[in-house]
Amino acid sequence: MAGRHGEAGMASSRRALLPFAVISCSYLLFTVTDGALRMIVLLHAYSLNFSAMDVAVMFVLYELAGVFTNLLAGVAGARWGIRATLVTGLLLQLLTYGLLYGWGWQEDLAGETRLFGHTATKQQAIVYITIVQMFGGVAKDLTKLGGKTVTKLVTPDEKNTQLFKIVSLLTGWKNSLKGVGYFLGSALLGDGGGYPVALGVMLALVGAALVVALAGLDGQLGTAAKKNASLRDVFDTRNPNLNWLSLARLFLFASRDFWFEVPLPFFLRSPSCASIGGFCATDDECPAATECAAFNASVGGNGTCVNANPGGGCGGVAWSRVLVGSVLGGYIILYGQFQALTPQLVTGPLGQTPPNKLTEVLWGLVNCLPTLTMAAVAFALSADQDRSSAAVIGWILAAVISFALIFAVNSSIHSYLVVHYAKKEKVAASVGFYYMSNAVGRLFGTLGSGFLYTYVGDDFGDDAGRDGLRGLGACFVAGTASSLLAALITVKIDDDEAGVRCGPLVCIAPRDRAASSRSGEDGAADGGGGRAGTGRAEGEGATELPEVLNQTAHDITPS
Repeated sequence: MAGRHGEAGMASSRRALLPFAVISCSYLLFTVTDGALRMIVLLHAYSLNFSAMDVAVMFVLYELAGVFTNLLAGVAGARWGIRATLVTGLLLQLLTYGLLYGWGWQEDLAGETRLFGHTATKQQAIVYITIVQMFGGVAKDLTKLGGKTVTKLVTPDEKNTQLFKIVSLLTGWKNSLKGVGYFLGSALLGDGGGYPVALGVMLALVGAALVVALAGLDGQLGTAAKKNASLRDVFDTRNPNLNWLSLARLFLFASRDFWFEVPLPFFLRSPSCASIGGFCATDDECPAATECAAFNASVGGNGTCVNANPGGGCGGVAWSRVLVGSVLGGYIILYGQFQALTPQLVTGPLGQTPPNKLTEVLWGLVNCLPTLTMAAVAFALSADQDRSSAAVIGWILAAVISFALIFAVNSSIHSYLVVHYAKKEKVAASVGFYYMSNAVGRLFGTLGSGFLYTYVGDDFGDDAGRDGLRGLGACFVAGTASSLLAALITVKIDDDEAGVRCGPLVCIAPRDRAASSRSGEDGAADGGGGRAGTGRAEGEGATELPEVLNQTAHDITPS
């Protein structure tokens, strides 16, 4: 009899884990195409002489769509289930890549881009791509909702440490595959066949994710126990911890997007200012990222080397598209893998698993250090210094790597806290509100970065553009301020009874012994014997899969 019950329990667990596997597969395939989308649009726009501000504007509706999508998707997911939101997101991603074929991949002799085979101005192209990317932004956040909420639906309330590990693993692999998308998009755009081939490969990946989602998901997964979900549920002021965390999330992600998404690739692509102005007869005689502009081509007069994209500035390192995509993709992969391992490598050994608000305040302050250091380096270098030297590149890469690791810890803690604070019967709406704030932060950082990079720094003329390193330095300053704001806002969360440990040291003591005792009981319930926020790293027993609940929210007892 006991054997039958055991077999039935295992079968039930496998059935309950099926939606997690299906959604994760679709979500991760989609993520590759989402990362590639950003690199394809950004690098293609750079090659067509668009400025950093132009590109930032192209992403406005992509990010703004996320604000409204997360609001409405939370309600839609609660009413119609995760399957509906996931499939809709994948269909919109297919539409996005299909419409990008209308953005011509050939320049005419006047340097103008083409839309549907006809010559178009920059302004027309910006409007078109901005609208197209709106569909991509909606697709991203509809798909993300399913990936984030399914973890809560398959994890019991008392398994906080197990939930932290599952969320960290899924989020970490998502970010790693987004990094693969960065590299794949830039590689296909560069030496892998060009713009149309890159779009075709991405369409195939989205199609595969759509087939998996349609075949493997129940339409009732994730629906609310009550069908009266509304926007009021999303803006539930009775959950102040989630509200403060969402506001902190806004500034946390702005701290990265102020310098990473647009300014860094523009700087890496831009030529040295000193390489501009030399005499030439052909483009081959000019340094990388510059071109030969003839004084009088009709009589074979000598020309001068000018910036291939003055709107992108000068003072950079003139790297190829593939190399730029590799650096950005490497950052995302490193960030993703480290995020997945944060409980094992960082918060566990430090006694901070599962984390609380004080853990995030600590790591939020540490997040300020890499960008503050790079801002100082950027403004310390003079205009006549070689910014492409090994020392300067080393400083930049060191800052990128250190920020990736620290930001990964912050993001991992945030991803745990949002599902921990969310009410299970309203998890889709709660997570939707949280990621709406994430989208606002990305929009804020993207627009701000485009403005700062384009307009800060000395102007070296129409042939060169502005000093890109000064613009990048201003973006680092903005990122530092945003990190600090995120940490200060997190202080408002009411979740510090257990204090926080820093390895063998108690950085902040628990409020009282009763709270500390309760935390220890929670840690023991999680199977690791550690304290929540203050205990030791968990033992091997905590790696067992939890007893999984039923698939639909109808069967989940509200917490």
